[in-house]
Amino acid sequence: MASIAFLGLGVMGYPMAGHLVKAGHQVCVYNRTVSKAEAWAVEHGAKACATPVEAVGGADIVMMCLGNDDDVRSVVYGDDGALAGMQKGAVMVDHTTASAELAAELAGACAQHGCGFVDAPVSGGQAGAENGKLTVMCGGSASDFAKVESAIEAFAQRVARMGDVGAGQLTKMVNQICIAGLVQGLSEGVHFASKANLDLELVFDVIGKGAAQSWQMDNRASTMATDEFEFGFAVDWMRKDLNIVLAEARKNGSKLPVTALVDQFYGDVQAMGGGRWDTSSLLRRLNRN
Repeated sequence: MASIAFLGLGVMGYPMAGHLVKAGHQVCVYNRTVSKAEAWAVEHGAKACATPVEAVGGADIVMMCLGNDDDVRSVVYGDDGALAGMQKGAVMVDHTTASAELAAELAGACAQHGCGFVDAPVSGGQAGAENGKLTVMCGGSASDFAKVESAIEAFAQRVARMGDVGAGQLTKMVNQICIAGLVQGLSEGVHFASKANLDLELVFDVIGKGAAQSWQMDNRASTMATDEFEFGFAVDWMRKDLNIVLAEARKNGSKLPVTALVDQFYGDVQAMGGGRWDTSSLLRRLNRN
């Protein structure tokens, strides 16, 4: 069992850190909203710290699950930041969906402190985090990955090393590219079926057993049919992720016309006031007229 610091207790980090305790690890948490860290500590019988540097003291593994690149930097650097307190030989694991550039930057900074680094974004949403069924895509050296794999397994159904530093973030970008197209296609399917006066439940029960089946269809078609979107992976978060994807595509020369278009569609949803709606709310854009 490892001594682990977990930094960031949002909708994903809160249950992820809890699974680490349940697995028998010694866990200390930090969150910018101190009251949330204290509540987590009471719930799980563990320790909350006021600063990142305090939380990482003596930790074998330092895990983070934050909002974006700048959020990560604010927690890692500075006199109160995680790097200032990490012991040599410890490994930093960033579960934030962030840029590949940040992964390379953090790996270099950790190396200067005698520490390892693994970028390890996750997929599976809030439900996956709560149920300990996330998919975790990792980038880093084989030796650093070996040090953290068993700890990550506490909240994952699949953990894989995708390559060297940055490969985890790049794989998560592929994940988001595929999801964007799927959700738009599913939205158009629900919209069409409704306009055709078909029985939506029956339609998706039938085609969900064939080639059209997907996680999105299995988990979102029924709620889309009843216009329910106050849950799940928020449009604001998806838009942030797609901005990272499109920036990387401009660098490597990828052609992502559908992804770019769906990103614009999510901008329309934000303009409708749906920044916190689930990503399946693309349907509302089609139904608004």
